[in-house]
Amino acid sequence: MALPTQPPESDLILPLPGAGEAWDHHTIHTHYFGFAVPEAAIGVFAYIRYQPTFPLSQGGVVIFQGLNNPSPVDAAHINYEITMPWPEIDGNTIRTENGLVIEFTEPGRVARVSYASADGSTSFDVLQTGVTPLLARGHVVPGEDDHHGDPGRVTGGSEQFMHVTGELVLNGERHTVDCHYPRDRSWRQVRKETQGFPPAPPVCWSPMYFGDDLIFNQISFEAPDSDPTWSGLYEIPDGARTHHFAWLQQGDKTLDIVRVRRTILEQQPGTFAALRQQVEAEDETGTVHRFTGEAIAACVMPAWPNASFHDSVYRWTDEQGRVTYATCQELWADKYQLGMKARARPTRR
Repeated sequence: MALPTQPPESDLILPLPGAGEAWDHHTIHTHYFGFAVPEAAIGVFAYIRYQPTFPLSQGGVVIFQGLNNPSPVDAAHINYEITMPWPEIDGNTIRTENGLVIEFTEPGRVARVSYASADGSTSFDVLQTGVTPLLARGHVVPGEDDHHGDPGRVTGGSEQFMHVTGELVLNGERHTVDCHYPRDRSWRQVRKETQGFPPAPPVCWSPMYFGDDLIFNQISFEAPDSDPTWSGLYEIPDGARTHHFAWLQQGDKTLDIVRVRRTILEQQPGTFAALRQQVEAEDETGTVHRFTGEAIAACVMPAWPNASFHDSVYRWTDEQGRVTYATCQELWADKYQLGMKARARPTRR
């Protein structure tokens, strides 16, 4: 089954409320780009979150290395601002006040992403070229699919795997960048910052690129029958679907994923981020695909105060023994964090 795609010009959809329009003040647009230097256990998170009803923005760059990063300020380099002016938009180029630049040299397929710190010690300049279609994605955060009192609101989102090449300078040390990493974005989504949001088990985004013949992407929570870490904290109906969105690409063929079973094998003490996990996914043809993963770098990221957000660089292995590296991102609310603290169960197996 062919999955829907977004038009190339959707890369630059950044609407503001029109005269007389009243948008929910939690309405956001986003751009996310990332990449990794696996041999140095480095992950890079570049993000803009637009808040059009104010209008203002937040975001910037977080560069993390290794696993010992239980706070955003443990990152090797962080320049992320919660309140910035609306970015400067010049044609196909977007610039934030704190130095992140996204230039869509070919909307829908190619973007140049660059950054330089004020002191010149840290910078990157990478070219990101799409290797998958610009797929239209479903919601990421639980609750986004609600119309929030505005049934006429037109939302959107996209995901695309990119071949990322270029250079990273981290605190004066140069690294060559050559990896396959995802990017995504949203427009006119409503993401609540209210207490207890998201009101669901922790969600995890784990995209993977093994080659043109196997590209996999999913957003899900742990399977209820796998003795999940959230057991007893949330009630999930028997047989409920555990993934919010998933797809698999084999060459020119994109397949829908009908079932995802994700099992966490080990968590990091204190932060509760997943360090090892397994993912089993069944595609629309009935074929089952299995992956095992282990984090080589992880960091607690800046996000909403009422939620905990973790980014990591994962080493994934498929059933043929092939290895790839990509981001793995988790999000949960205070209910889960407090429950995990009370249980003090950092390692499950």
